[in-house]
Parts: sequence; C-alpha cells; structure tokens
Amino acid sequence: MKYFGIFLLAGTVLVFFACERSPYQDGARIYKNYCANCHMDSGEGLGALIPPLAGADYLVNHHDQLPCLVRYGLRDTIVVNGKIYAEEMPPGDQLSDIDITNVLNYVNTHLGNQNPLFTLEEVRASLEKCKAPAYSPVKDGVDLR
Repeated sequence: MKYFGIFLLAGTVLVFFACERSPYQDGARIYKNYCANCHMDSGEGLGALIPPLAGADYLVNHHDQLPCLVRYGLRDTIVVNGKIYAEEMPPGDQLSDIDITNVLNYVNTHLGNQNPLFTLEEVRASLEKCKAPAYSPVKDGVDLR
C-alpha cells in the first residue's frame, strides 16, 4: 500500500508535465492553422505562387522583419531563393506577440531550417518599428526584398 501512493503521485506528476504545452507545440499548431494552407505542411510553398519556407534564404536574410510580415502580411513582391513571388500574404493580426514568436521559432527550427530563434522581446521590438496597418516591404524606407 505504501508503494501505491508513491506510484500514484509519480503518475500524477508525469501526466501533469506531459499535458503541459511547449512553445514548439504551440508553434506547430499555429503553423498548421494559419500558414500550412498556403506554405504547405512541409513548407515547400505552392509552385510559383507561394514562396517556400523550407530552406528559405529570406528567413535568415530578413530575420528582423519576419514578425512584421506575420502580423501585417505582405502586398508586394518578395524574392525567396532567387525567385520572385507576388501573391499577397494575408495579415496574422489575430495572433498575439507570443503566437508570432512561437510560429517563427517553429519555422526557423523545423521544415529543414536551422535558423536563429526569436525572443519575445525581439518580436515586440520588431513590431514596434512597423506598426503601420498597411505594412509593405518597401514602406517606411525598409526594403525587405
């Protein structure tokens, strides 16, 4: 009987920690719900319409602007891995700063990518610089192409 209490306590602790969500689980969920429809589950994009996220040079070359692209979308051309894409990206304005951090970290460390992570503070600082609701890659003197 003595050991039953110990096993019960250990089992409860394991279940509690197994149910706790990690930022990567949240990032994967957000990606699946908001990004995969266009960028595909594996991040390969959609032909000449939607740029890939898997192995995308843009993720590294424009790291600081990525939170703004997620929050405000894109209404201009973008060059990814040497190819031009012109399809509009809808804004993710329903996503919180934490959601944006989690989804960017998921994209930067999954889909074949090994890119630097974002901190919540970095995401918030980036979003402060681009508060314009009609964010464009060439707005406010910032050229993201």
